[in-house]
Amino acid sequence: MVGTPGGHRLAIGLALLAAVLHALFGALQKGRDDPWLARAAIDASYGIIAAPFALFVVPWPEPWMWGIFAGAFFIHVGYKIAQAMTYDRGAYTVVYPVVRGTGPLFTVIGAGLVFGEHFAPLQWVGLVLLVGGIFGLAGYNISKVPVGETLLPALGLALITGGFVAAYTTWDAWGIRATADPFTFLAWFFMIDGVFIPVVTWKRWRNLDRARLVPLLKRGVFGAFVAYFSFGAVMLATRLDRVGEVAALRETSTVFAALIGWWVLGEKVSWVQALLMALIAFGAVMMLGAAA
Repeated sequence: MVGTPGGHRLAIGLALLAAVLHALFGALQKGRDDPWLARAAIDASYGIIAAPFALFVVPWPEPWMWGIFAGAFFIHVGYKIAQAMTYDRGAYTVVYPVVRGTGPLFTVIGAGLVFGEHFAPLQWVGLVLLVGGIFGLAGYNISKVPVGETLLPALGLALITGGFVAAYTTWDAWGIRATADPFTFLAWFFMIDGVFIPVVTWKRWRNLDRARLVPLLKRGVFGAFVAYFSFGAVMLATRLDRVGEVAALRETSTVFAALIGWWVLGEKVSWVQALLMALIAFGAVMMLGAAA
């Protein structure tokens, strides 16, 4: 289905599914607990669950894939550290849009350099509207929170995290295209990727109140399945269609993140935020219309 109209439509659906699930994933990590421990619980869960599939179900990776897995491991380590530090310092609805708004800009540039992708003029207009809406949402949210010592560091870390988002999106898209079976990449990626954060947070686990342990582990298992479908959907979409377009559509997750922040985390959504979310959606529709 690669390069076909059916493949394009499927890629769009997968990218939008990834957007919904990624917003949910971010809320699971931010939540009301230590974001480092939340991420560790999720990573350990999806690494353990993926291991038997990687070792005994899917075909083993081709020799050249080991270098790709090594690169993916270190890029994702940087991303996770930056993301956890960001969530430590900033409100979810403030930092999440900054991360997701930065990502597609860098990814479109990276996809042009790596895969030779180019946007039509109207697609660029749609991308500008989408990203402008995301940053507008971030700016509005910033205006509503107290300016403390942690705000500027949180925003700086959010920009860095956005750079890592672009890096892993481009690198992983290359990786999933480099192997004959995309599920080989996904299974081995999750098994390898599930190691780092649980190891470096071991001391935090030892000091954790036992009353919080079971709920955190339950969140980890649930988050693992959210991660499988979120990351798996966007990676399969990049295999089927253009990386830059898929990455931009995924960042409509900002709309879903605002809704989750309002519904789950008790954060209010004003009419200004609603208009900015509509702008994000309109930019996404324009990008799709120009590509059709």
